Amino acid sequence: MTILKKSALMIVLLLIAPVLTFQAQAQQSSRAKKDIQITWLGHAAFEVVSSGGTRILIDPFLKENPATPPEFKDLSRYKPNYILVTHSHGDHMGDAIEIAKASKAKIVTVNFPALFQKEGLPEELVQTINVGGTVSLGDVKVHAVPAMHGSEPSGRPLGFVVEFSDGRSVYHQGDTWIFNDMALIQEFYHPNIILMNTGGKAYGQSPQVALLAINRFFKPQIIIPMHYASLPPMSTEAEVRAAIEKDKRVQFMKPGQTKNF
Repeated sequence: MTILKKSALMIVLLLIAPVLTFQAQAQQSSRAKKDIQITWLGHAAFEVVSSGGTRILIDPFLKENPATPPEFKDLSRYKPNYILVTHSHGDHMGDAIEIAKASKAKIVTVNFPALFQKEGLPEELVQTINVGGTVSLGDVKVHAVPAMHGSEPSGRPLGFVVEFSDGRSVYHQGDTWIFNDMALIQEFYHPNIILMNTGGKAYGQSPQVALLAINRFFKPQIIIPMHYASLPPMSTEAEVRAAIEKDKRVQFMKPGQTKNF
């Protein structure tokens, strides 16, 4: 290669180097902005917003939820794209039907035909799913997984793994007790954030058992306790903290609080 050609090549490299650097920085900045926004609304109710703006309400028990702050009981503030319901108990189905009717958001759950017909919910506002199923909701995928609980008056309980476009996922346990198939949830979906049921007492797993399940079956970076300090039979916040707050992965939230991950 002649000296002239070498000089021309060096000039080209010097010119394109800033462009390549800018592109790399832009890509890095874009990745950094892909936050997952999680708002705890008390009990098992959460609002999750993806990096692409898909708004998902989970188990929106709000108006009658003692733990939900007053300003968050106003259902007109919610404009979800989808509503996930883990089972038909009132403290999980909650205000899902009323919010769906007002916002035209689809309820994603197992089929409760008698309940939906009684409440006059149009069929087009229901996306049925069952254990093992996956649905694409905006820029996220939602996987239905088992939960060990009841579901009166009909259907069966679920948990949900919400998978985001960057590969991370959030596992909402619903109302469950520890069970061995949690190992398959980890194997298939490897959740990074777990919204952990710590209800205890007569109606669900204790905080001690909840953390045992995490340690036995999962490898999350973040654990957010839920389903406590709301209804009289639930574990208190003091009981939950005493059982699990020493785990560095645990991040307590206050009802109404939003965090970005």
